[in-house]
Amino acid sequence: MLSTDAGITGYSFALRGVQIADVVDRRMRAELIGRDPLQREYLWHRLWEIDRIDRFPVGIFGIIDTAIWDIGAKAAGMPLHQLLGTFRTEIHAYASTVTYSSIDEYLDVADQCLELGFPAIKLHAWGDARRDAELCLALRDRVGPNVPLMYDGSAGFDLLDAIYLGRALGEADYLWYEEPMKEFSITSYQRLGERVDVPLMVCEVAEGAHMTTADFIASGCADVVRTSSGLRGGVTGAMRIAHLADSFQIRAEVHGGGLVARHLVLAISNTTYYEALVDANPVARPVEVDERGMVAATTSPGIGWEQQWAESGVPAALEPFGATAAKVSGEP
Repeated sequence: MLSTDAGITGYSFALRGVQIADVVDRRMRAELIGRDPLQREYLWHRLWEIDRIDRFPVGIFGIIDTAIWDIGAKAAGMPLHQLLGTFRTEIHAYASTVTYSSIDEYLDVADQCLELGFPAIKLHAWGDARRDAELCLALRDRVGPNVPLMYDGSAGFDLLDAIYLGRALGEADYLWYEEPMKEFSITSYQRLGERVDVPLMVCEVAEGAHMTTADFIASGCADVVRTSSGLRGGVTGAMRIAHLADSFQIRAEVHGGGLVARHLVLAISNTTYYEALVDANPVARPVEVDERGMVAATTSPGIGWEQQWAESGVPAALEPFGATAAKVSGEP
């Protein structure tokens, strides 16, 4: 939580609060107190300069930058997507599965997702190349040729297994093959891309945000890239990656769901879906997804945490792990 002397509070949330609190206490509080939070570009560059020595956890950029954007959108009296420059007011959501016990259960879950209005499905499976290939082929047979399908490897394979599974995905006409290997070696992804037909989605967790994404694109192995606020440098980093990819006619698909992702998918022209997690069986449609499988724009200024808390009955007064006072000046 970032507090300003103009009475505007910016919120952002992380799963790894202990790590973030340590960085806030050691470096960020002193760096941010007294700064103008509307100087987002300057503050983003300062984070990179400090990271050169301190080597932050990958999520720290996203936490701080997102809270700063929340302040900026509230100061402007706009939802975040409008401040970014709204491209659309609604977008299709795909059902992104957790790992289920059997092929039969996956097929049952897929049937439920389609009945709930989801137009597309992404698999998170077992991390066994042969078993996962069998599942991917079975799902294509189940849903027919016209339902877009995706597969997320969660960096679970080496090159040989990634090739084996990738060939099955190509045979089944999957829309993308996401993060099959760890993203330390661009050469490994180049070699994978030379051996499979399915489009590769890269740069979900690779450090370096837009800079590393540029190298993946330059290598020729990036058919689709990931962008997000949490892992790619905040809202600033997410938009940089989207614009970089767009200059190469490459899609930048937003990783994960939630309020910040909703704003990003509405502001980024070269993205095609919102990722909606399906984490149970029976399947329940996420509250932000309507019966058409669409996610619509939010209307309150900023990111909209306060509106979400009010609608869900959660108290708005949260105890921050490290509040930072900042200065708002200049015209929004």
